[in-house]
Amino acid sequence: MIDSEGFRSNVGIVVCNDFGKLLWTRRIGQNSWQFAQGGVDPGESAEQAMFRELTEEIGLEEKDVKILGVTKEWLKYRLPNRYIRHDSKPLCIGQKQKWFMLKLTTHDSNIRFDATGHPEFDHFMWVSYWYPLRQVISFKRDVYRQALVELLPSVINQQAQQRKSRKRHHKHKR
Repeated sequence: MIDSEGFRSNVGIVVCNDFGKLLWTRRIGQNSWQFAQGGVDPGESAEQAMFRELTEEIGLEEKDVKILGVTKEWLKYRLPNRYIRHDSKPLCIGQKQKWFMLKLTTHDSNIRFDATGHPEFDHFMWVSYWYPLRQVISFKRDVYRQALVELLPSVINQQAQQRKSRKRHHKHKR
């Protein structure tokens, strides 16, 4: 869906593991890395789109993750002129994105890129929290920064809860 300003509605998906590392995916056939993302279809909520894209792009299902946080606002980036398809109607000049921070609750061996006949990624790695800001294509960098800054408290809270849980578990084992 493209709005009246020319921005396509989209979701960004950040998956973190137990150690606070982020899932960083490589675009198929390229040396270009990014977080999973995808468009919101007509009649679909941002959360519904996120779960659909999660399955299509990285083979995970709703049961494999826990939502830790979501950005309050839609974050926008403009496409560089060379990426704009000037002959398409309506004209898309960029993306507006709701970003989701997800906690992986299954083993990462369940991550698959062949869930659809048209995979977008071919490899993944776990990276430190701020690593993507240095690596993502430049026109997405500000949105990545905004999303990661806003979503950081949800990761910190999750890790604090995990530490408390481990301490309680450790006390009971003595």
